[in-house]
Amino acid sequence: QVQLVESGGGLVQAGGSLRLSCVASGTVFGTRSMGWYRQAPGKERELLATVFSDQSADYADSVKGRFTVSRDNAKNTVYLQMNSLKPEDTAVYYCNAEIAPYADFRYHFYWGQGTQVTVSS
Repeated sequence: QVQLVESGGGLVQAGGSLRLSCVASGTVFGTRSMGWYRQAPGKERELLATVFSDQSADYADSVKGRFTVSRDNAKNTVYLQMNSLKPEDTAVYYCNAEIAPYADFRYHFYWGQGTQVTVSS
């Protein structure tokens, strides 16, 4: 069984920084893309950033230049460094990863439970 466990959310003032982490635990055979989404109250879930196994990354325009996604393949961990945070960044942040467990060696998408990020003005 594979689980994604996020950490690092919290309350920060505008202009501050936070670093989110997401660890894939369980019997992981392989991992492809890993990324981060967020969902604010009353809004749809938004894709923020994706990092691929070769460390290349894509970003949404809303966070480009402020957020940096990275991964540690040996630790099955993805990070999201968030700088210059704004009140409109307040949301629940979710990690997502394409993982093949040893159970069937087939790739599936998994979600973390979400971590709250609140940016005060």
